[in-house]
This record gives sequence, C-alpha cells and structure tokens, in this order.
Amino acid sequence: MYGDKLFWLSVVIQRKYAQICAEFDLTSSQATLLCAVRDEPRQMADLAASLGMTKNALSQLVDRTARRELVGRASSAQDRRVVMLSATPTGKVLAEALYAEVIKRLPEIARNLDADGQRDFERVATALVDTSDLSSPTSNQPVTP
Repeated sequence: MYGDKLFWLSVVIQRKYAQICAEFDLTSSQATLLCAVRDEPRQMADLAASLGMTKNALSQLVDRTARRELVGRASSAQDRRVVMLSATPTGKVLAEALYAEVIKRLPEIARNLDADGQRDFERVATALVDTSDLSSPTSNQPVTP
C-alpha cells in the first residue's frame, strides 16, 4: 500500500535525522529550528507557520534553544511588535556543521538502490519538496535540511 510505504519512509528519514541531531547534542526540533534561521533572521510567526507549530510551541522550543545560547530574539527594525529569531554566532557554526552532515548522510537511506533508483528517488524527493509549502511567505528558503 502506497500510504503505508510513505509512512515507513517518514520513519526511516526521521530516525536517520534524529541520529545525526543526537550526535550534535540537539533534538530534532532544535536542529530544524537552527537550520531554519542559520542564514537569516526569520519572523517568529512565519517560522511557526512554516514549521507547522503553534506560536506557543515554537516559543517554548525557542526558550529551550536560547538557554543554550544558540538562538536569540529581537524586535524587527521595521515593526517593534514583530519578533525576529536568529542564530547566535555559536548557533550559526553549529547549524552549518549540522546541515552539512545532514545533507551528506541523509541520502544514505537510499544506499541500497541502484544508480537509476537513486536518481529516481532524488527526482521524486526534489519534486515533492519543490511543490510543498515548506517556505515562509517572506522567504523561498526551505526550513528543513
């Protein structure tokens, strides 16, 4: 069954991602948050929508990650009511290393496919991501590694 296979594919991907995150002493949620803000500050409201989280859940995740001095909040220069989230210098270094490791090792899930199968998998994965709404309204950057 197609849906069953997609379910198990999500489990395989999540397990591999969690394993990589744990090697960086991060939860999957903290890692995703860091990668989402590694290149530029993001509005908290947009980030919550992009990550499929409530604002309260995102705020709690940010609190835990900020205690580790990996992210910081600031008011927007354009509108002081808007809260922006960005990686600290330490968080940016960690996010870059984590992201590099994820994009290097996550494709290992397709290692048992032949070369044609790997190309097909890459094509389908690219099409799925490119047609999903993983981007915030103000950015075309994917928020997950």
